[in-house]
Amino acid sequence: MQNGVQAQVPVLYVADADAMRRFYELFGYSELRSGGDGESRWSYLQCGELTLLVAAVTPRLITVELPLLIYLYVDDLTATVERLTAAGYAVERAGYPEHARGGECRTTDPDGNVVVFGQRQPVPEQARSPEDAKAARFSLIRAAAERVSRHGGAPARCQIGGPRGEACLEPAEVKLADSWGDTVWGCLAHADETLLNARGAFLATEDGPGLSAFLRARQAQPGTAATV
Repeated sequence: MQNGVQAQVPVLYVADADAMRRFYELFGYSELRSGGDGESRWSYLQCGELTLLVAAVTPRLITVELPLLIYLYVDDLTATVERLTAAGYAVERAGYPEHARGGECRTTDPDGNVVVFGQRQPVPEQARSPEDAKAARFSLIRAAAERVSRHGGAPARCQIGGPRGEACLEPAEVKLADSWGDTVWGCLAHADETLLNARGAFLATEDGPGLSAFLRARQAQPGTAATV
C-alpha cells in the first residue's frame, strides 16, 4: 500500500486571529483550540472533517502583494448569505456556474482575501432569481471597469448609445470586442445590454499585450537564420 497524505491543515497568516475566527464561524467552523501570547496568537478551527488554522504573528511572517482567494462549498447558500449579511459583510452574487449549480457568491474576509462560496446541490430554474445572473454580469463588468480606471485610455463618453441611435452621456468605462475585430467603448449599463444581445461580444482588457505583441516576438530577428 502506497503511503499518502492522511490529513491537511490550511494555514492563514492574518492580522487579527480573533476577527478571522469570527468570520469563518459564519461558514460553520468552530474553534477547537487556541493559544498564543502578546506577539503571536493562533486559532484551530474545524467544520466537519475540514480544518483551518489562522495565526497572527508580530511582525507578520508572510506578506503577499495580492490577497488570496479561498473557495468554499456550503450546504445552504441562502442561509450562508444571510449570516454574512447580518454580520455586516458585503456579498456579491456570481450566478449559477456548472461547478456550483445551486449558486455562487463572493465576499472578503477581514484581511481582504476573496472568499468565493458555492452550493453544489442545484436549485430549480424557476427558483433562480434573474437578479443573480444580472449581478454576476455586472460583477465582471465592474472588474473590467476598475482595470480601465487604473490604466486610463477610455474615451470620455459611451460610444454605444441608445436603441434608437440617441447619444449616451454616461462615461465610457469598459471596452467590448468581438472575434471579427470590431471594438466599442461603453458605459456599464449599455455594455451589459450589448453583452446580452450582441452575439459573440466579449469584454476586452486593456492591460494585456494582445496578439500583435505575441506575433512580433515570433518574427525573425536580424542575424537569425531560418530553420527549415
